[in-house]
Amino acid sequence: MASSLSASQTLEQWLPAVAPQLRWDWTHTAYMRAALDRVTHDGLRRLMLFVPPRHGKSELATIHYPAYRLERDPAQRVVIAAYNATLAEKFSRRVRAIARQRVALDPERQAAADWMTAGGGGCRAVGVGGGITGQGGDLVIIDDPVKSREEADSPTYRDRVWDWYTDDLYTRLEPNAAIILIMTRWHEDDLAGRILASDQAAQWTVVELPALAQEGDPLGRALGEALCPERYDAPALLDIKRTLGPRGWQALYQQKPAPPEGAMFKRRWFEIAKALPVGVRRVRYWDLAGAAQGSGDYTVGTLMARSPDGNYWIEDVIRAQLSAHPRNQLIVQTAALDRQRGEVTTYIEQAPGLAKEATDTVIRLLAGYSAHADKVSRDKVTRAEPLAAQAEAGNVKLLAGAWNTTWLDELTAFPYVDHDDQADSASGAFNMLALGGARGADLVASV
Repeated sequence: MASSLSASQTLEQWLPAVAPQLRWDWTHTAYMRAALDRVTHDGLRRLMLFVPPRHGKSELATIHYPAYRLERDPAQRVVIAAYNATLAEKFSRRVRAIARQRVALDPERQAAADWMTAGGGGCRAVGVGGGITGQGGDLVIIDDPVKSREEADSPTYRDRVWDWYTDDLYTRLEPNAAIILIMTRWHEDDLAGRILASDQAAQWTVVELPALAQEGDPLGRALGEALCPERYDAPALLDIKRTLGPRGWQALYQQKPAPPEGAMFKRRWFEIAKALPVGVRRVRYWDLAGAAQGSGDYTVGTLMARSPDGNYWIEDVIRAQLSAHPRNQLIVQTAALDRQRGEVTTYIEQAPGLAKEATDTVIRLLAGYSAHADKVSRDKVTRAEPLAAQAEAGNVKLLAGAWNTTWLDELTAFPYVDHDDQADSASGAFNMLALGGARGADLVASV
């Protein structure tokens, strides 16, 4: 069968002609397609696609793209790899079904695991650990080399994937061959993580599309906007997030895997106590947001105490999504309640990007209380380092409360987390207590 693909037909034109029943016009699909066009036309040889589950990455890049390349050049040798041979052959079978309608195949070699075109090219399917002796690859596609959380968390399995990639797969590349690695991120030390930590990192182009948009989104989405709302809108994604928990959500859907024991903070560092010692000194530190319920960041107020023995106690955490007026009411009400505990100094973070007028308004509303603005300039991770050091030393304790679980979930995922407001508020409170006064956060770097 002669190819029906003209030399000038683009992938954008080819996809709806071949599979009109599928949607190819979504913004995130177009973004991935543009990256694949660079592989086809611009000499891009190393591409990673990090996209959440069920958002079409395999349909586009593992199934339709190799069929397109084989129609353009039936001499192309394609290798499709997955976590096992069964999945790899499933992909290969789909590619073959498309190619059979558009490219002449070799009638003597049409097995799902290894089939050829009449032009000498074809497709080989292989699972992680499987060999591809005797065949090179012009286009190698690795689609999710990890099957499960159990595998992802196993150092032995991660080593196995790495050894297979470096010793078996990589050695089969033809000159100028392209590799496309398609993943949802499972672990910071998964195959993508190891490559990006190696001396090969600069060779790779990374397309990273989180399910809910973060700052600097490559598609220009607003914060919290869904990647493909026609399939999974923000409420549907948030429901998935509640089911998965912070670690699974951050890894699989936001492409920001964190270690199970926490990235910067470890869960085991925090003792939960039933009562505070006497003679403590307290601050309440507010990290402001102005988002209505169900969207954006959280306003968080952390009440932290320092005891005479030098330990730090997180006594209470208030966390809410509120617009400006009810937020300000909450802060004033909290100050009144805090006064019943004794002397509490309130700090309001003046962060870059937050209008100074918002902080000034809150300070004016707190007339009669000890309240100060804290203007910060350094990044959140740097500001959190002193708190992390004291927590690791066992000097930061939590007062038992309903907020403990959510707080620990966020802190142990920080900084690989959508909402870091609790971490920011806690580090602000610590810096004020540890270093004293409104200049505390600016003095951290010298401590």
